[in-house]
Amino acid sequence: MKFKELEDKITAITANGTIGTDARLQEICDVLQESIAYYDWVGFYFVNGDKKELKLGPYTGEPTDHTIIPFGKGICGQVALSNENFVVPDVHAQDNYIACSITVKSEIVVPLFVHGKNVGQIDIDSNTPDPFTEKDERFLEFVNSKVAQMLV
Repeated sequence: MKFKELEDKITAITANGTIGTDARLQEICDVLQESIAYYDWVGFYFVNGDKKELKLGPYTGEPTDHTIIPFGKGICGQVALSNENFVVPDVHAQDNYIACSITVKSEIVVPLFVHGKNVGQIDIDSNTPDPFTEKDERFLEFVNSKVAQMLV
């Protein structure tokens, strides 16, 4: 499925006010993993209250022990501080990488902003080396913009 087709699907999911926020986030995770061959693990992390840590939200893929990630630790923790997208073509080349699975080869993390504040992120792990392009970044920014509207 092409990103444009997925944008329409994501828009419909986020606009569906008949189900709760977590259910819609879960549906987004499921659709992304099912629709994009190299999206092997898809999940959302959110800032955990006033703590300087991220808490795992809805996700799809292999279970992870990383339900809490301190700011600065791993790729997700670094994005929590930098407020910038982070594309990792080869996770084994990263010093500050938290291994979730031995099969993961690459990762992309895109911050989620509500009213200009970083409230979380979407995290994608891939078992494919270096699959993420600028199109993935733009698409995931779109996803997060729709999720942000849902969270307001």
